[in-house]
Amino acid sequence: MSEGAEGRRARGGGGAARRAERTAVRIEVAKYIERNIPNFEVLNDEALSIIEANAETVLEEIGVNFVENPEALARWKEAGADVRGERVRLPKGLARELCKTAPSSYVQHARNPERSVTVGGRNLVLAPVYGPPFVRDADGGRRYATIDDFHKFVKLAYMSKWLHHSGGTVCEPTDVPVNKRHLDMLLAHMTLSDKPYMGSVTEPVRAQDSVEMSDILFGGLNDRTVMTSLININSPLTFDGIMMGALEVYARANQAAIISPFIVGGAMAPVTVAGTLTQVLAEVLAGVAYSQLIRKGAPVIFGAFVTSIDMNSGAPTFGTPEASLITYGAGQLARRLGLPYRSAGGFTGSKVPDAQAAYESSNSLNMGLLAGVNFMLHSCGWLEGGLVSSFEKFVMDADQLGVLHGLAKGIDISDNGQAMDAIREVGPGGHYLGCAHTQANFKTAFWRTELLDYKPYETWEEEGARDTIALARNRVTKLLNDYQKPAIDPAIEEALNDYVAKKKASMPDAFM
Repeated sequence: MSEGAEGRRARGGGGAARRAERTAVRIEVAKYIERNIPNFEVLNDEALSIIEANAETVLEEIGVNFVENPEALARWKEAGADVRGERVRLPKGLARELCKTAPSSYVQHARNPERSVTVGGRNLVLAPVYGPPFVRDADGGRRYATIDDFHKFVKLAYMSKWLHHSGGTVCEPTDVPVNKRHLDMLLAHMTLSDKPYMGSVTEPVRAQDSVEMSDILFGGLNDRTVMTSLININSPLTFDGIMMGALEVYARANQAAIISPFIVGGAMAPVTVAGTLTQVLAEVLAGVAYSQLIRKGAPVIFGAFVTSIDMNSGAPTFGTPEASLITYGAGQLARRLGLPYRSAGGFTGSKVPDAQAAYESSNSLNMGLLAGVNFMLHSCGWLEGGLVSSFEKFVMDADQLGVLHGLAKGIDISDNGQAMDAIREVGPGGHYLGCAHTQANFKTAFWRTELLDYKPYETWEEEGARDTIALARNRVTKLLNDYQKPAIDPAIEEALNDYVAKKKASMPDAFM
């Protein structure tokens, strides 16, 4: 536990927390998705074996770079790798053998136990957009993000029924010093929401701060996994010291890490699907294996952030068939490794929440469901190739996540699902609106949007002929107005605030 945290917790007692719990408004949140539909698979066993063999060849003959990290090089050498300079070559089978100790699933605990999630198996956990320096809303347009924007996104994620996770850097608050903003972001996730969250990875010390703040929040971690954090690989085949340093911190503390190549096909990977899958697998094998060198059994996720490139402009493209094929294939490779899988999201290159954004995002979201993704970052709010977090698109996407929940249920073939009583009751030429089966099931029979308009034309026109962006703007306002902070023990909140204040006071501001 953090120094001094235990004493501060003890002063608060449990009474205040219980009173706050009784008076708090309960927000309806759907459980993480449990698929009852098959995964979509595009590769046969022969193709998978070829890609796996090619990835092993890449690791053995070409190798990967572990830069600015002498300790990592020493660990690899001790494990049996061929280390020359910063290049690490792994004998065939070494990485795969090391990966065997990584768990096939794990529980990420939330401070509200009802919000805890299981990552792996046939489950799908949905988390919001991550990383954009800009935000956009219908009133103010595109601008640099602030900490106030960050707070609003955390509140929207908390209020969104179909989101299971609070995420991490839902936008980059540029009005807070770079070396201190992670503290404010973590504090927001911990106090404004009670869903699971992600830790900081931009410096190893910031990862350590994340562990220490989590220790305070949970009253001692005791090896519980309470964070799932994003470790990007500098594709092609490069593991930098900062990201690996953060991975080391999290692995030692038994906190989960997404080992994720950052692939823009044609720029950071080959232009072919099979070539990209080979590189993705080689990078993930090396990254997961390294996590297990730090701590056997540390929870990790097979990550694959995949997009292609517009060969005319050089801009990334989204929702394309090539990205879908890579996502489907990577899911098969992840399952053969026995690892949870991260990919997909509400991706779009559009500048505004328009038809392009809807097409590309729906392609990307459905692809993720069918590919067997277990943890979907960027599931709502992503705009402009990840440069912008959009308030309106956040609630538009979040509404559509309900469709994924509905699809994942599959087809009910129980007696109620067969509906033979209804067919007998209505008979030829009748209608089902008033029959007993409809009356018993109508509340839950169909997914219901909380955003889209299905009213008659005349009613729609009388209400202002609002398009989807206007409806989304109204929903953002409603959710933020309805928001109530979830209950938290005052002593724990005080301890978190003290930690942040002391950390900030210990260093000068830095904006680079």
